[in-house]
Amino acid sequence: MRISTILAAATLALATTGLARAENFKLAITDVEGLERLQTEWGPFKAALEKASGHTFEFFPVSNRTAAAEALRAKRVDFVITGPAEYVVINKMTDAKSLIGLSRPDYFCAIVVKADSPYVKPADLAGKKVALDDIGSTSGHLCPSQLLADYGVDPKNEIEVTHTSRAVAHEALKRGDVEAIGVNYTSWTRGVRDKDESTPPGAFRVIARSGDLPNDLLMVGAHVDPAVGESIRTKMVEGKAAIIEGIVSVGGENGKFTGMDIVEVDDEAYAPVRAMYTTIGYPQFSEFVGE
Repeated sequence: MRISTILAAATLALATTGLARAENFKLAITDVEGLERLQTEWGPFKAALEKASGHTFEFFPVSNRTAAAEALRAKRVDFVITGPAEYVVINKMTDAKSLIGLSRPDYFCAIVVKADSPYVKPADLAGKKVALDDIGSTSGHLCPSQLLADYGVDPKNEIEVTHTSRAVAHEALKRGDVEAIGVNYTSWTRGVRDKDESTPPGAFRVIARSGDLPNDLLMVGAHVDPAVGESIRTKMVEGKAAIIEGIVSVGGENGKFTGMDIVEVDDEAYAPVRAMYTTIGYPQFSEFVGE
């Protein structure tokens, strides 16, 4: 065998070995604070991901979304699980990319009023009080704001907005303290409305709903070898049954992923979220609202 052939084969073998070598990566999740919660709520997912990918992952707790972005930029964290609103900002701040989508069923927002109210369309809410979720929430703030704008109501100037939790907003709507609420519809119905024993579901009426929102997703830092990222994505798709089970089996906040799938994602799918930032007055989407 010619020496050049031997050298080429050796080089290929080394390259293949390098790609297959198990590595240890840091993993952050933007809406979960503290290592104990990470281990409780995402430990089974981490174990399934490690088994599928052949790599090991170490949780990297972050106090907020900005901390996750800064850790990515400093190469102190390699992968981040986050939502659509967070993704577009982190992508802008760090050049981190989408790797794979965590598709949630029935992930959309809605404008809800009392069933006996006179409001039948979003335009009727001009000049009225509307309760929205936490500032910066994809489904509870950005999406309802865009929904109002789509129906001709300026969410910055033509309504009086209160930001609060879904449970508090629900009670405020019942009391008449606000005329409408903008909510993640599925989270509101499952987590608040259907648990309210004093008021039947029929006491409320949806006057507008969005289309389904873009997926939550796993992001990969720009510093991670693209070949490694591609390998992890492939392995997640191949082993998605166990990975999905690792996410939904713990219940609690992860209940929102019940019925989920692991799907390919494309950056263009998040264009509507960038438009939402423009609607609320942040056209550069280069910082997190409310932090």
